[in-house]
Amino acid sequence: MTKERIILGFQGEEAACKYLLQHGYEIVTRNYRCKLGEMDVVARDGDTLVFVEVRTRGTNSFGIAEESVDWRKQQRLRKIAQYYLVSEHKKEVDCRFDVVTVNFGGAVNITEQIKHYQGAF
Repeated sequence: MTKERIILGFQGEEAACKYLLQHGYEIVTRNYRCKLGEMDVVARDGDTLVFVEVRTRGTNSFGIAEESVDWRKQQRLRKIAQYYLVSEHKKEVDCRFDVVTVNFGGAVNITEQIKHYQGAF
């Protein structure tokens, strides 16, 4: 992964977390890593634990961000969430999967659009 892509991804996650906080979410953890992969954000929306996948695009040259969360990615995120719940001893909790897309236009620091899909899958 190029340095530019890493920076773009970081800025997208920053924008997504800021958006979630502004909308009343509590950020529990960011970049949760385990042997199965990584979850971008784990947050709370009231009593619901929310596993958030953040997809960031600088352009639409490779398709829109929403299209990149295919069934394989969804399966991987489900397994990571299960691992998180077992490792954190949170067996009896309401959960959901959200996707936040961040599309930057022109200069990287200018947020063009943020979309939040609650209960995306």
